[in-house]
Amino acid sequence: MAIAFHCCHCNRRVEAQDSAAGKWAKCPACHNKIYVPDLKTADDLKLAPIDESEEERKKRLMAETHQLTQDILLERDTPEAAYGVSGSTSEVSDKELTKNIIVYLRQMADGELDEAQKTTDSIAPYGRQAVKILDKIALSEIPEPELANVPPQVLSGLIRNLRTRIS
Repeated sequence: MAIAFHCCHCNRRVEAQDSAAGKWAKCPACHNKIYVPDLKTADDLKLAPIDESEEERKKRLMAETHQLTQDILLERDTPEAAYGVSGSTSEVSDKELTKNIIVYLRQMADGELDEAQKTTDSIAPYGRQAVKILDKIALSEIPEPELANVPPQVLSGLIRNLRTRIS
């Protein structure tokens, strides 16, 4: 009588002689090392009944998780939308926002990362307005006086970084 089982690597059906039981062999299909089960010593597993209430609970939780994931994926520019609709944030002038952006760029160039993060938090609620100002700074041939000693490539990278963070 042959021992029939499935390869754990390729899932092909394998038949082995009784003498191979409990030993290692090669799968004839994928040539990986497989263990030939010994059916005489193998204990029969008794399956537990399915708990219907637990299955329903899992389905409900999975549906809830799926819905929450979809809600998160469908959100749009939350900071700007929330501030624009509720009016909880006062408008900021271009001059004030430009000053904050220049301060951020200077802080990053000087390696003051903690202060730069705080400045970013003050810029982020005005994302679209800040992106327009960043584009204007990036396209300017003559940099702002506060940023004159920052190499152009570094300044360009810092502008891209801030633009990505607030977009």
